[in-house]
Amino acid sequence: MGPPAWQTARMVRFEAVGLRYPGGGPHSGSWGPEALVDVTFALPQGSFTWLLGPSGAGKSSVLRLMHLALRPTRGEVEVLGLRTARASRAALAPVRRRIGVVFQDFRLLPYLSAFDNVALPLRLAGRPEASLRADVTEILRWVGLGARAEALPQELSGGEQQRIAIARAVVHRPALLVADEPTGNLDSHQARRLLALLREMNRLGTTVVVATHDEDLVARFPAPSLLLHDGRLHDVEGVRGAASAVESDPTIWPEAPQGEAAYPEDRFAEPPPEETYPPADYPPPDYPPADYPPEEFREEFPEPPRQANRPPPYIQRPPDPRRAPPRGPMRPPPDHG
Repeated sequence: MGPPAWQTARMVRFEAVGLRYPGGGPHSGSWGPEALVDVTFALPQGSFTWLLGPSGAGKSSVLRLMHLALRPTRGEVEVLGLRTARASRAALAPVRRRIGVVFQDFRLLPYLSAFDNVALPLRLAGRPEASLRADVTEILRWVGLGARAEALPQELSGGEQQRIAIARAVVHRPALLVADEPTGNLDSHQARRLLALLREMNRLGTTVVVATHDEDLVARFPAPSLLLHDGRLHDVEGVRGAASAVESDPTIWPEAPQGEAAYPEDRFAEPPPEETYPPADYPPPDYPPADYPPEEFREEFPEPPRQANRPPPYIQRPPDPRRAPPRGPMRPPPDHG
């Protein structure tokens, strides 16, 4: 008999995880009570999971462990095949680039336009300016904000800011997408619109985890749920560890999207037609275009030189007052003869 199903799932796996935060200040060396206690579950590739629980239950702590912002105090967390408890910083960096995060407070940079906020992850990853414009433009159109690309965050509504935050999280096609209370600042109309976007990302193959306390949304978009209370995981619908759910109905958490059969239409309630994202023709069959970028883009956004990050030559280190001034070249003594 082989191992249980939850042990073979490798997208996200928690095993007897405990988490403590410093409780006495940064220099006291003391720790507070456990925020998470013996949390064990696994999420297969391509799953959509609700993370439920009241405020203070530990939902944000679980998500921080998932997107590698924290390490567990005890137990084992495995994300995208990497065990994070003892992994080096160099090993964490490439895994973080495969994870998208949607924060409750958006965290958009106020001095950057919508386009630049979405393009930021690609620029940090070193993508050339000419090649990233197609992806950013397409993802803005995907969330219905192609006409607002040059607007600053303060010029956008709350729902528009949230869609920009989603576009920024998914522009690099993450394998895992986590969202922390993404509908907390939205009305019911915008919340349904946002969930339609997350649902479509899941349909395209991304593993999605959404923390929420909105029971109406959970009822409208039914999916496997994990319930946290006082830092402990409670077995909801028999999905703890994913074993019973996979054995009873393999289509609940498929290993990967396998056409329409793996995602039946009645799994989610359909939003109104005007709320359907992305457009029906996404992704286009010939995306990206073969002739991209056009010549005018190549001239407008030239490739930066290899040494572009070096300081200009006129920036010099100031002299150290503790040292004597530098001597000039040695000269022969004058000839007085």
